[in-house]
Amino acid sequence: LNPWGSSQNNMKNNFDTVCIIGLGLIGGSIGLSMKKNNFESKVIGYAKTERTLSRAVERGLVDDAEKNLVKAVNGADLIILATPLSTFKSIIKEIAPFLKKGSIVTDTGSAKFTVLEELKDLIPKDVEFIPGHPIAGTEESGPDSGFPELFENRWCILTPTKDNSEESIKSIKYFWELLGSKVEIMDALHHDKVLAITSHIPHLIAYNIVGTANDLANVTDSEVVKYSAGGFRDFTRIAASDPKMWSDIFTYNSEAVLEMLDLFSNDLIKLKESILKKDTNMLFSSFEKTRNVRKRIIDAGQDDNKIDFGRKK
Repeated sequence: LNPWGSSQNNMKNNFDTVCIIGLGLIGGSIGLSMKKNNFESKVIGYAKTERTLSRAVERGLVDDAEKNLVKAVNGADLIILATPLSTFKSIIKEIAPFLKKGSIVTDTGSAKFTVLEELKDLIPKDVEFIPGHPIAGTEESGPDSGFPELFENRWCILTPTKDNSEESIKSIKYFWELLGSKVEIMDALHHDKVLAITSHIPHLIAYNIVGTANDLANVTDSEVVKYSAGGFRDFTRIAASDPKMWSDIFTYNSEAVLEMLDLFSNDLIKLKESILKKDTNMLFSSFEKTRNVRKRIIDAGQDDNKIDFGRKK
């Protein structure tokens, strides 16, 4: 948990130059949120395509845009990796020799332990890597998908190690607080298990059920579209998320996902048996229990429906 409490009264943003690598939904929203919250930092953005870079500048996601990674990180106090997990290693290898002494590298990825293991020997000794994960997003992607309110009243989890200084952890914590986030400090392995059940498994089920609907030989595509109840549409919305990002997440967090998937499968088998036996009491008891859990989630203020996922650009 968070041992430092709120730092907003005794700290100031001390990142004069921030480099955002990846200018899609998360990276773009960070840039826009920094502008909205009056950061004095200069924001440099990196992307692989000219179209993304020009659009990022046009929308005001960044102050300057670079297609050259080394130039992008030159002199940056904070470097944010907002690209798919599988790109981190190659990016760090390229920029490591050119990182400013005393700078901090963080990320926005949804898996932590494998990333820490992969990058621990690549980060220079005079640079700190403090993994981060904003629990925020929509199914949209690309430079037009970002909006400045994305992180407001949302959780951001940091998974620092014993090698990180308390001062640097506080700096990253305060950075996310200024963007409107509530920040938790968590062990990387614990983070991966928590996110496996709360985010990764739901996405996997959503992708799978859409595929199942598509494969039904005796149900046409038009019928799936025409008769989809709100539950199907709402639940499968997340199946429209970035395929590259999610294939990386399941690869990098495979151990925790498989563990949670086994638990889910066992519970699903129990429900199947209840249906086979026409055990109404068992089904009712199970549904009542889960409905109460869902109600507690909403009462705790964690209902994702409070964010407008259908916002127009």
